[in-house]
Amino acid sequence: MFKVLITSTALALSLATLAQAEAPMAFDVAEDHTRIHMAAAPLHENGMPAHGNAFVSQGYIYPEGTLADGTVGVLKDGSPAFPDLVLGTWTCDGYFVGEGGNTTTGVWIISRQTFAFNDGATVITQGTEIADVGQPNLRPVTGATGDFSQVEGGLIQTTLGFNDFWGLSATYEFEAPSMEQAAAQDAAFHGSDDTQGPVDEDDHLDWDSGVPVGPIFDGQSIPTT
Repeated sequence: MFKVLITSTALALSLATLAQAEAPMAFDVAEDHTRIHMAAAPLHENGMPAHGNAFVSQGYIYPEGTLADGTVGVLKDGSPAFPDLVLGTWTCDGYFVGEGGNTTTGVWIISRQTFAFNDGATVITQGTEIADVGQPNLRPVTGATGDFSQVEGGLIQTTLGFNDFWGLSATYEFEAPSMEQAAAQDAAFHGSDDTQGPVDEDDHLDWDSGVPVGPIFDGQSIPTT
């Protein structure tokens, strides 16, 4: 029975590691312009959202590279341009800050982004968004489930541009340490009987400092105070 338990545990760990290794380390997002909703105020005189304007938006998650070279991921009616490639749904909510919709460089949004994948896995990030196209921006990962439960670090967002319907196109990539590294560390830890993790016996060296150890006296009497 004990051997069966060990085997079952090892199999479960192997399957979990495999699932983590197969989770996408990068992906693209195409915002659906029909699901962009902003508050009626505050607005700039040109109608663009101003500082403090709240919004919520959704879009489609695609495999990395789908939106490269200006490819548009959403059709005019809001449906996905590549329905067979959709990995899940992206939801973004937050507030415009600074110059809001009139921002040309730097931070213009503070947001929460939720990536809900078709297999049930999720990733949540919170932080700044910048108006600069092609400039990587690191967002902390504040929560994750499923295949992404071991993720550490952050998620790097790079805006690719905006389509004809003013929908965002962006690509995302996990910051190191990657989930593969985390899974490898986890496997190495659980693969040892030592609860402190694997120990390299070569690190334990015997050496003589040359310094006497123990009470020092003349061999006739022990010094007293």
